[in-house]
Amino acid sequence: MALRRTPSAHALAGDDPALLAAVQRSRRLLHRRALVAAAAGVVPVPGLDWAVDAALLSRLIPLVNAEFGLTPAQLDLLAPEKREQVQKAVAMVGSVLIGKFVTRELVLRATQAVGLRLSARQAAKFVPLAGQAAAAALGYATLRYLGEQHLRDCVRVVQQAQLPLPPPQAA
Repeated sequence: MALRRTPSAHALAGDDPALLAAVQRSRRLLHRRALVAAAAGVVPVPGLDWAVDAALLSRLIPLVNAEFGLTPAQLDLLAPEKREQVQKAVAMVGSVLIGKFVTRELVLRATQAVGLRLSARQAAKFVPLAGQAAAAALGYATLRYLGEQHLRDCVRVVQQAQLPLPPPQAA
């Protein structure tokens, strides 16, 4: 049985230059936040990395949403028909983080998908050097995974709803 690989946000954007630029800007934000998550993974304080991940995601998700015109404020400015199109696209994609105010509860629901990785990261950080390096790598990978998943969802919603992207400086 062959594994089916999910296309990246970049691949989903195809040859749409505005969408590709939004993905690229969002990935830069994601990379910076993932490095912070990796640094938090090294500190041997129980639960610190979970708290840092939740804080990073609760700040990152609205920034990514803004790049794609998917914040609650941006969606409120749309015509009712277009807003309904976006809501249908969000429902089809199944995202809980698009078009909503990002709360801790929403972030926790999103991170439940990678709960096992986070638990392994907690255990690994107490093994000197190698464990801390593994915890840092898992922290980086976890945030990148969640961020990339959200990026893919944003691209799909924009495409399905045929939503024009905001100008970069407005994001």
